[in-house]
This record gives sequence, structure tokens and C-alpha cells, in this order.
Amino acid sequence: MKKHEFYLKNLDCAACANKIQDHISKVDGYNNVVCNFNTLKLIVESNEDEIILDIKEKIEKVEPEVEVYYYNEKDKIEKNDHGEHHHEHHHDHDHEHEHEHHHEHDGRKEMGKASKNIFRIIVGIIVALIGMYVKLPGKLNTFIMILAYVILLFRTGKNSFKLIKKLTIDENLLVTISCIGAFLIGRQSEGLMVIILYEVGKILEDKAVASSRKSIADLMDIRPEYTNLKKGNDVEKVSPEVVNVGDIIVVKQGEKVPIDGIVESGEAHLNTASLTGESSLTKVKAGDKVLSGSINENGLIEIRTTENYENSTVSKILELVENATDKKAKTETFVNRASRIYTPIVVGLATVIGVFMPLVMNVTYHESAYRALLFLVVSCPCAIVISVPLSYFSAIGKASRNGILIKGSNYIDVLNKVSEIAFDKTGTLTKGKFGVDDVVTYGKYSKDELLEYAAYGESFSNHPLGKAIIEAYGKDITESKVKDFEEIAGKGIAYNYSGKNIKLGNADLVGVEKVTDIYGTIVYIQINGAPEGYIVLNDMVKEEAKQVMEELRELKIKTHMFTGDNAETAIALGAELDMSSVTAEMLPQDKYNELEKIIKEAKIDKETVAFVGDGINDAPVLALSDVGLSMGGVGSSSAVEASDVVIMNDDLSKILVLLRIAQFTDMIIEENLVFALLVKLIVLGFGVLGKAQMWEAVFADVGVTLITIINTMRILSHNFNKRSK
Repeated sequence: MKKHEFYLKNLDCAACANKIQDHISKVDGYNNVVCNFNTLKLIVESNEDEIILDIKEKIEKVEPEVEVYYYNEKDKIEKNDHGEHHHEHHHDHDHEHEHEHHHEHDGRKEMGKASKNIFRIIVGIIVALIGMYVKLPGKLNTFIMILAYVILLFRTGKNSFKLIKKLTIDENLLVTISCIGAFLIGRQSEGLMVIILYEVGKILEDKAVASSRKSIADLMDIRPEYTNLKKGNDVEKVSPEVVNVGDIIVVKQGEKVPIDGIVESGEAHLNTASLTGESSLTKVKAGDKVLSGSINENGLIEIRTTENYENSTVSKILELVENATDKKAKTETFVNRASRIYTPIVVGLATVIGVFMPLVMNVTYHESAYRALLFLVVSCPCAIVISVPLSYFSAIGKASRNGILIKGSNYIDVLNKVSEIAFDKTGTLTKGKFGVDDVVTYGKYSKDELLEYAAYGESFSNHPLGKAIIEAYGKDITESKVKDFEEIAGKGIAYNYSGKNIKLGNADLVGVEKVTDIYGTIVYIQINGAPEGYIVLNDMVKEEAKQVMEELRELKIKTHMFTGDNAETAIALGAELDMSSVTAEMLPQDKYNELEKIIKEAKIDKETVAFVGDGINDAPVLALSDVGLSMGGVGSSSAVEASDVVIMNDDLSKILVLLRIAQFTDMIIEENLVFALLVKLIVLGFGVLGKAQMWEAVFADVGVTLITIINTMRILSHNFNKRSK
């Protein structure tokens, strides 16, 4: 099936997005329908190639104000200002520019629309004040008040009228009924207050939502606007989409790397913060791999591309982040389901209050009608329906800025229930390469001398242990100083250096008893026939590993280590990191079976289990876990595919950042829900008892919505790299 993407202009509420999604999902032949209020995007899978007109008709039935724009690979269908459709063909290199221009144009039109609404509200208020306070002959005051209502209710009433024709109900209709009802029962001033506060609140609400969207867009501002394509001796500025694999592109100081590739010539310092969340610069030179999304802070480089734009890192990241909220969390799904039946129930309850309250309480029908109208205004579910998905969207955007890609808002909920985390050892808890841990001398030679002698001998070997010794020595080696080099199979090497006959290898080769109480691999040294010491090497533990495990323990999260290494090495590392359990000498299927047991036990307490691996060899275990985290995902498509969360570098502390984001988001959602429901229930209670006024009802609707949106935006400004006190 082909995936079609639509941009929905004028989609101004989350409930509307849910309504569109529900309506289109019911159409035969349309599958995996997702309407995302946060990105103003509708995704539909269908075997049909041209579905724009049908989708537009379907959306117009439930949301008449929404305009639909369809983009596929080369074509764009757009509605022009006169409501006619035109179909234009564009080359790929025009597509990105047109898309950006389209959104800029929309932004200007939205600002113009807001200004018109403000002007209309001001005119309406002036007309209302004349009707209320200027004594006019005959029925002119009533006529002026009706005119004020018409002006102020123009947008909301027009939307309501369209919805009545389509037999649907939303907050526009609730507010319209309340205002007209207030007018009819002689509470004209309160009816005016409702619509004025509602309209002003909607303008502020739209501004707050737009500000939140822009903040997230700014966090993810890594999309390249152009590419400097080298053609012979000339450089041409083109769209990234037209660059082919193997082309040479030029990246100047201050420009973004638009496409993945290998540096052909030049040197530069790249800022990869948008990919990894790290601010330190990376120096690159000829032969080094560079990833799109990096920014050239200093220098000029020519890059031979290894991917086309759509398969480059920057494109993959943007696609993941934009589509992440399509996988909805349970909280969000529940709110969406509840909102479908919520409004009809509210209308029913308001009717019951208006009709039956005088029969059971000492109130007039005039009073019960007022209380019913107040009930309608208070009950609008906007605060909840908007703030919940916006919270998840903000969290995903914030995580991506920290170098963490969350592939669905559902995983944020899962992370909040994590009670146990299983770690693969090599490359996750450790660096995945050997390093010198210690040099032990028996006294005749210094540690530095033993390291020097060993490094010269290992300069003739390609063994990983040898490379680690040479790296630890860190000085230039003149290989000609080494004589009579001999490799002894399965034991080590022998050679002559600086007039000394040296043997380097296992205990048997050197003729000593094996050291057994040390964690690591040991290389023994014999000089002129006598054992003189040994070098301890280890797969180096990441510097942050101990601190991360300590903080996880403070969060009461159990930590497990899975490894194929020998038990002695694994147990020693587990003890060093104080992990809850260590399972060693495991085959891939052993990891799967062991994790399955842990998950079954956790499910008893309704808790979840995470697995952290490298995303390459651990795909089955990552898939089995409730949430799979892969480390070092920069440029690794296998890591992105295999896991639910991709940490774009090898920093284990990003796991803590991820958990903090999940916990903070959960707290914000809880605060918003409790605050919104509490205010609404209090005002509803006072309203039913006749102790609340219409302005309080309006505050319980648009005021609460605005406050919850502002509270949600704390996610974007919070620093998750520091531990909360």
C-alpha cells in the first residue's frame, strides 16, 4: 500500500484531529489512518494513487474549516485563494523550497486571520457597549445588542451552523448555545462576556499551541535548505534531493552538512549537537565519515556522498521525530476515546439540569436554564484534549534535542513503569575495545620501561591486545630497533629490543604461575630469561557507568548484565558496578530466554522491563523487551530499525536523561489533568447550586486550557541533564 501524507491547514484543536481520524478510518480501503494535531499532518495508506479529492470531501463533512494540501514525491495539489484546484508538476529540487514557502505563506495568513479576529472582537465590544449604555429610542438598543452578538459570534456561530448541518457537536456549538440561551433568558451581558472571553481565549490558545510547535521545530532545526554541488570547477547551489550518491558537495563555515558522506579534502570542526546532544566539536579530515545534520563551525570541506538525501541521517531523524506521536500512549488513547462520547453526554446532562432541576429543587426554569448553559461552557474538554498529546509531542522533541530518538509516545508511558533494565556488556557498559588497566613490575624495571618494551614488540602484531598496549605507550615507535621477532602460536611473541631478549605472552611462555585474583586479561613479560612483571588489560568500562548504575539503584530500578564473556570477567565487572545480577557465557538465545523470565516476573506487578544493547547483535532481545534502547545509533540504520529508543551516542548517562524526560512528562500530564478536572468540577458544583457566574465558567474552559498549555511548555525549557534534587 502507498502512504499518502496531507497537510491540514486551520486544524485548530486536538478533538477535531481525532474526529477526522475516526471518520476516515471507517472508509473501506483506507488503512493505518493517523491525524496528528501536533504536526498538522494526516497519514493514510491506500492502494489508490489519487485520493486528494475524496479525502477533502470526507474532511469537509466533519471539519469544514480545514483546508487539505497533498504532497507526494513530485506533485503538489493545492487549493488556491478562490477555492479552485490546480495541479502543478515540480522537479524534486523545487519540492523542499515550495514546502517551506507554503508554510511561511500559511504563517502570514494565520497572523492576518488573528488580526481580523481581534479587530472583529473590538468592533463587537464597542457595539455592545453602545447597546448597553447609550439610551436609544424604541427597540434600537435590542437591535444593537443583537448586532453585537452577531459580530462576536460570527466565527463560532458559523462553525456551529456547519456542524449542525453535518449532525456533529463540538465546543463551538456548546458556546453558541450558551450565548444565545443567555440572551434569551435576559442575561445579555453575561452572554457577551462568554463569547468575548471565549474568543480572546481561543486566540491566546492558538498562539500558545503555535509557540509550542515552533519551539519544537526550532529544537529540530537540522533540515538543510540547500547543497553546494561541485560540477567540474564550479559550485552550484541546489536542493539536497537532486544530489546522487558519489557526488562531491562543498560545506563552508557556518553551513549544515546536508547529506552523509566521506570527507574528500579539507579539514573542519563539526558541531554534532543536533544529532548527539553533545556540544563538543569533532575535528574531521580527509577519509573521515560525516553525518548530515552536523554544522561546520570552522573550516571548509569537500564531501563525497555515500547516501542520497532521503536515506541520510538528518532525513531519518526528522521522519522519526515527526511520526513519533503517531504511536499514541495509553493516556492519550483513553482521552481520545473519552472525548468522542463526552460532548453528547454533556449536552444530555445540561438538558436534564435545565428540564428537571425545577422538579426536584426550589428553582425556576429561568434559573435552571442559566445553570444548564453554564454547565455547557464549563464542560468543554479542550484543556485535556490539547494538553495531553502536546505534552508527549514536547517530550519527544526535547529528547531528540538531547540526542535521543523516541519512536512513539507510547514508550514514554512504558518508561515510567520500568522496574528492571538488562544491559548487554560489550559496547554498552564497556567501550568495546581493550585498554591497559595496570602495569605490575617485580622490581627490577619501572612500569614505564615494561610498557615500552612490550609496545615495541607488539608493533609487529595486529592483535587487539597489542594495539591497546601501543595506544597506552603513546609514543612514536621505531620498528627497526626490534630484532629477531618471532610469533609463538597460541602463546605470545619473542624478540630482541635494546639488547634484551624479551618474551611477551601467557604464563606458560614466560614460565610463571598464572595470576588468578585479578579481573582482566594478563600479558606476562620475561626479560633475559627472568619474569619481570605483567600488564593487565580490560575491555574498558565506560567512565559514566558506575554513576549511572548508582542513580538507577536510587530510582529502585534493578540492573542486570547479559554477556557472552566468561563468568570470572563478568562477575568482577558486575561487582564493580554493583549490579543486581550477572549472567555470563550466554548465547543469543540464552539472552532471549533470560529476559523472557524477567519480563514475566515484572508483569505480575504490572511493571515493565527495558533492554539496552548496541542495536546490531541484539535485535531479538530489543524486540522482546517492553522498551528496547540501542546505544550509538548515529548513522546506524540497524540500530534505528531494531529498537524503540535510539540513543545517538555511546553515553550511558543519556538513559538517565530519558527516564527524567519520561517522569517529568508524566508529572506535567498529571498536573494538567488534575488541575483541569478540579477547576471544572468546582465551578460545575457551584454552577449547579447557583453560586457561579458565566465568567467563571469561561475561565474553567479557555482559561484552564491556556494554563495547561503554558504548563506543558515547561517540558521544552527544563534541563534534564541535571539530577533533580
